[in-house]
Amino acid sequence: MGSRAEHDVDEPLSVGDTAPDFTAPFVTPNGSVGEARFSDLLEQPVLLCFYTVDFSPDCIDEWCSFRDFDWFASGDDVRVVGVSKSGPRLHRQFIKRLDLGFPLYSDTNLDISAAFGVRYRAFGLFARSRRSCFLVDGNREIRYRWLADHWLDATRDTPPVSDIHDAIVDELGLDDAPEF
Repeated sequence: MGSRAEHDVDEPLSVGDTAPDFTAPFVTPNGSVGEARFSDLLEQPVLLCFYTVDFSPDCIDEWCSFRDFDWFASGDDVRVVGVSKSGPRLHRQFIKRLDLGFPLYSDTNLDISAAFGVRYRAFGLFARSRRSCFLVDGNREIRYRWLADHWLDATRDTPPVSDIHDAIVDELGLDDAPEF
């Protein structure tokens, strides 16, 4: 078997880097679809979460874990926003079926994923987003990141929601955030 270095993998942005600004199709929890500029969402920190596609079993597990983790669902301190290759129509169905309270960006050509350095191809096939999360503050500074580690298929690792929560509480100094 080959090593991770033998696969076409972009270099992900790091903590302290400036997140790119972009405008892309955006589906809200109420089902509306429009174009949204990322910097316009940064009135509060955003946890931008990249995943492969809507309705894959591992992505269903991931988004249900974010949904069921009430602190993220409240949206008071940090806004969770998803990004995947799925189009707006499928995003609407995904949000409705899973009863998600999070908006989703559509990154059909993987330009957003490439800008964050999380686009990859295993064995040179099927471009996709590496499962990852970036906490971005109002200045577009990346304050925290989590990256999937699986050497062959970076979609297999599921974000450890409680660990991400704890890291965000520490990073942002949120003393009054509930403990889970």
